Amino acid sequence: MSVTKDQRMDVVEAIERRRSVKRFTDRPVAREEIEALLDLVVLAPNHRMTQPWSFLVLGEEAKRAYGTVLGGRRARRVEDEATAAAIREKTLREALEVPAVIAVTVKESDNPEIREEDYAATFMGIQNLALAATAMGLGTHIKTGAVMNDPELRTALEVPSDERVVALVFLGEPAEVPAPKERTPAAAKTRWLP
Repeated sequence: MSVTKDQRMDVVEAIERRRSVKRFTDRPVAREEIEALLDLVVLAPNHRMTQPWSFLVLGEEAKRAYGTVLGGRRARRVEDEATAAAIREKTLREALEVPAVIAVTVKESDNPEIREEDYAATFMGIQNLALAATAMGLGTHIKTGAVMNDPELRTALEVPSDERVVALVFLGEPAEVPAPKERTPAAAKTRWLP
């Protein structure tokens, strides 16, 4: 399945409407929708055409593993065991409630230059996914952080030793779309060189 003509919108509109969606409805995301989005990830600019990305679409067991690992990490920050248990439970529940979760990995090159190029290309692909999801009426929340390199998570997701988990993309129909956050105008961050 590809993105239908009715689901297409102007790219500028998609950029302006994209938000990090934190709450989703319980509508499942169809396999065909996920496949259509992943087909757009691989169209990202990629120097040397290394095509370093891979995708893991998490089922219930894998989402449970992610929620368990993340909940354990969060719970370690508090001393009170009852609070820690509540954090673990809430984190697990939230992970299981996400309609679709896609782990995006990148093959790690031994060459530092290629490694950087491949990481950048993979994130451009993730942006393609986020914008296309917006055009399809879906929302995304791109999750990064130290948990991506947690050995327990890597084991649970069967990530090969020569790959890095770049991000998890939460995907679903938005239950609510957050208001846009204020951004510094580009002009304030731009220098025009002679």
